[in-house]
Amino acid sequence: MGLHAVSYKDQMGASSSAIFLPFVSLVVLVSWATSSSIHENFLQCLSLNSNHTTPISNVLYTPKNMSYSAILESTIENLRFSSSATPKPLLILTPLHVSHIQAAVICSKKYGMNIRVRSGGHDYEGLSYVSEIPFIIIDLVELRSINISIEDGTAWVEAGATVGEVYYRIAQKSRTYGFPAGSCPTVGVGGHFSGGGYGTLMRKYGLSADNIIDAYIVVSDGRVLNRESMGEDLFWAIRGGGGASFGIILSWKIKLVPVPPIVTVFTVGRTLEQGALKVFLKWQQVGSRLQEDIFIGAIFGAVSGSQEGERTIEVSFKSLFLGNTSQLLSLMKKSFPELGLEAKDCLEMSWIESVLYYTDLSGEPVNVLLNRIPQFKNYFKAKSDYVQEPISETGLQGVWKMLYQEEAGIMILSPYGGRMNEISETEKRINWIRKLYAYMAPYVSKFPRAAYLNYRDLDLGMNKLKGNTSYAQASIWGIKYFSCNFNRLVHVKTKVDPSNFFRNEQSIPSLSPWWKS
Repeated sequence: MGLHAVSYKDQMGASSSAIFLPFVSLVVLVSWATSSSIHENFLQCLSLNSNHTTPISNVLYTPKNMSYSAILESTIENLRFSSSATPKPLLILTPLHVSHIQAAVICSKKYGMNIRVRSGGHDYEGLSYVSEIPFIIIDLVELRSINISIEDGTAWVEAGATVGEVYYRIAQKSRTYGFPAGSCPTVGVGGHFSGGGYGTLMRKYGLSADNIIDAYIVVSDGRVLNRESMGEDLFWAIRGGGGASFGIILSWKIKLVPVPPIVTVFTVGRTLEQGALKVFLKWQQVGSRLQEDIFIGAIFGAVSGSQEGERTIEVSFKSLFLGNTSQLLSLMKKSFPELGLEAKDCLEMSWIESVLYYTDLSGEPVNVLLNRIPQFKNYFKAKSDYVQEPISETGLQGVWKMLYQEEAGIMILSPYGGRMNEISETEKRINWIRKLYAYMAPYVSKFPRAAYLNYRDLDLGMNKLKGNTSYAQASIWGIKYFSCNFNRLVHVKTKVDPSNFFRNEQSIPSLSPWWKS
């Protein structure tokens, strides 16, 4: 079972349905090195190494350019990293051609620039657009074509596309195909797929990464590789190990999955007074064991009680079922009667309409999924873990107590099982989520305590950005994300990027030469 706790506040400071928080950071703005000649040489290098039919100068933005700030801010999801004190890139590149990306890699390596690659801007710790050392951003916003082939059930998707754009283009072609990915439509596929990518179809079809059959990537020497030329080790690594450690993902070839013409959704909330505790205890037993056609997630939060000024806990159960209402009610009566699901709670719709439902966009036209800009931007901090044993009644009462606190956020639990079992702010608010994380220790993964890469968390540990990070130091956080796969990822990284050019605070490190010998 996946555990995801979030703490947040909106831009006006009002509480919202997911937790984001104000955050103050004192940092020094980076700028071009003291010699302006380095700047000029770098720009000249970019021009010399890119396709001249589409001049790279047309898609370069420095702080002197009027569009610089708008482009930088366009897809920043976490407002913790959008203050005037946040380090800014020396330039932003919005490539139109693969040669632009190759040039950026070659020249950044030559002149010692760190590269951050942004697909959708949803990195929880801002690592796709922030660095404490001089850096440039390669923003893939213009590389987002999607080519669907219903005949063979596949699609090529450029890394700058969003999950919402992928869903929309599939639905344009067919009502009976979908793809297993996340519920937030503005998330970019470059990072989402390479970090695993889970969503409501995962119990039926696994993660996004499990349904990728080819890819193109630019590696540290500027070469473009596909699955055949990169080899199976690197292809394995970029599907769950985080693509940013190994190169720049250009595109993915994905395998579409069949969905029925009609699916059924429901959201049922139960407060403590309505028996939420009993229902949740049963959900823990059955949520991951139900047939693979159903996904039922649980969300904890404090809400207003029946009396004025009273607060209570509500557990909200939200579900997607790949079938009709009659089939769903029969399943629930047999396997989860404690929820008390009724026909009036259920809504039948197409799969693409269920995407809107899960995004809280029900009733909107389907083309709203093409909007790349998040509806709401917030200050937030999130943490993740894996619940391996049921949380006891006593443990849950402690969770309720923490959720009553003024600075509290929400806790989201997602059941795995099904196909997944077959595949090998203010400082006060940040402190609250760290306390909840510590409190949950008896009920979650141990030795190591695990986490999900796409819910990036720098509290787990960081690399050194200057100089090499040792295997031992990186394993502090790496084993939490990747378990025994971390060692294999390090050896793949060492082979394809021995100089550790592609690096960030939580990138896979390269082994030092003495270690390899």
